[in-house]
Amino acid sequence: MLRGVKEHTLNSLQFGAFPHDYQDDNEAYKNSRVVILGVPFDGTATYQTGAKTGPNSILNASVNVEPYDDELGEIYTVGIFTIGTLNIEEIHTDAKKVVDALYHVSRGIVKDNKFMVTLGGEHSISQGVIRAYKEKYRKLSVLQLDAHLDLMEQFGGTRFSHASVSRRVVEDLKCRVTSFGVRVVSREELLFARKKKDAVAVFYAKDIHDNDDWHDQALETLEDHVYITLDVDGFDTSIMPATGTPVPGGLSWYRTIDFLRKVYKDKTVVGFDVVELKPNPGNEAPNFLVANLVYKNIGFYKKYTLRS
Repeated sequence: MLRGVKEHTLNSLQFGAFPHDYQDDNEAYKNSRVVILGVPFDGTATYQTGAKTGPNSILNASVNVEPYDDELGEIYTVGIFTIGTLNIEEIHTDAKKVVDALYHVSRGIVKDNKFMVTLGGEHSISQGVIRAYKEKYRKLSVLQLDAHLDLMEQFGGTRFSHASVSRRVVEDLKCRVTSFGVRVVSREELLFARKKKDAVAVFYAKDIHDNDDWHDQALETLEDHVYITLDVDGFDTSIMPATGTPVPGGLSWYRTIDFLRKVYKDKTVVGFDVVELKPNPGNEAPNFLVANLVYKNIGFYKKYTLRS
């Protein structure tokens, strides 16, 4: 399968600087439970562009991530292989074509029973990966960290906008979506969420930023199989200023990690993505935060999903 995927990707750094004894990429892919793919796309960005440089910035920062985690041990032993970044040079102006291309590549990786980690890029890309997972898991729900609902029917002239990704997941892919950290909504999105209350659950940042009282309620909205999409603008701008739409009043690192840990414990997480990092030259802290976020989620997968 690796050969087929490699036809659609460009070479990149590997995630992390971890010891290994693989002879070549084919052996590394075969023996890795986790596969990472970057998608350098921000073609529908409507405020600040630059998220297309996110994947390589995350990979660059990741070489400085400590292999040993004080909670989860040597996470890398699960096997982590970075395929590269999706080659979208000829289609980067067409969001639908990018989403479709990502779906076709993701489909093969998912069929190979890999835990896929996708690095954005803007949020529109998530629907391509989720589509591949929905074909495998009939009852799949999506957990979304985000400052926004992303439930617009269309935005900027396309139904495949970053502002429409959750709308597509609910309407087209028939997945339930639970969003947390939200603090920006439009009237259209609010009406849609109320109309589709059986498919959309929202936990607003103002209600959850300083407590854990909402955790059990949120877990109840999720199916047994969960895909996680982490838009970094869900974090507070004090720790995540490097995003296209930096909205004040977001979530903290420990509150977010504590909730994600419970999700991995209680549900079967099948894959995740991290999107909307817009690197700020001269400030590596946000890039390093995302690299650690990726590693921590892989650690939760190793400890809770694989062991179960």
